[in-house]
Amino acid sequence: MKSGFVSFIGRPNVGKSTLLNNILGKRVAITSDKPQTTRNMIQGIYNEKDTQIVFVDTPGIHKPKNKLGRVLNKQAYFTINDVDIVIMVVDISEKIGSGDSFIIDILKNIEDKPVFLVINKIDKVPREEILKKIDEYQKLYEFTEIIPVSARKKDNIDRLIEVIKKYLPDNILYYDENTFTNNSDDFIISEFIREKVLDLTDEEVPHSVTCVLDDISEENDILYINASIIVDRENLKKIIIGKNGNMIKEIGMRARKDIEEYFNKKVYLDLFVKVVDKWRDKEKFLNTIGYKDFLNK
Repeated sequence: MKSGFVSFIGRPNVGKSTLLNNILGKRVAITSDKPQTTRNMIQGIYNEKDTQIVFVDTPGIHKPKNKLGRVLNKQAYFTINDVDIVIMVVDISEKIGSGDSFIIDILKNIEDKPVFLVINKIDKVPREEILKKIDEYQKLYEFTEIIPVSARKKDNIDRLIEVIKKYLPDNILYYDENTFTNNSDDFIISEFIREKVLDLTDEEVPHSVTCVLDDISEENDILYINASIIVDRENLKKIIIGKNGNMIKEIGMRARKDIEEYFNKKVYLDLFVKVVDKWRDKEKFLNTIGYKDFLNK
């Protein structure tokens, strides 16, 4: 039995969540083309007959503009010291920038731990570009392994798993072999809702929104869910509701479909929109939505 913890780190929007979902064959992390989609450490558990890999998807490391941003970076840094293998994920279509250099500087402080580079989105470029990018990164840091993949097309993911197995240190079953995530149902539901807000809105709206579950109950195999979409300004509330309530109806319809598919149950979903002024900088509010442990680190 081989097992261990593996962390994905990298800049926002490089495809860490898509990679996690396609490794597991199950959606445990929301995805979006909006930067900084992931706001929590999300664990996904990959199981084979003789292997268990606990993957940790982290928020994209970025220059923070508020207290929430600082907390997200702390989450990403924390996992580096608390896992067995660190995997830096990069987007092959993006030039190596200051964000990548910043992360590599962090990696240089790691001792006695394998550090992989996963070059994602290789389906977007010709083969010679892949070799060129590998050479560029090899000059910046001595990675233990470099694996090019296309998370979206599931290209070379099997190879990534096989390479990870070689470095797994333990022989402990951390989770039941039928478990694929340690995230709560409440968290999964709120994230599905937030994903639909990301899909349907632009500009500042996605960064100003969070979602919380107010109530969930089950009767006759039907889930009844009340949830709130939190924004930080009154004008954004109007955007989320939309003309004649059309936007929030569309968000609810799309989210309900995903929730029903995830739980394989019929769902009644009621959404509300609330304004919490400057919530991203309010420690008390951040405490209530799950960031307490990292606010004081």
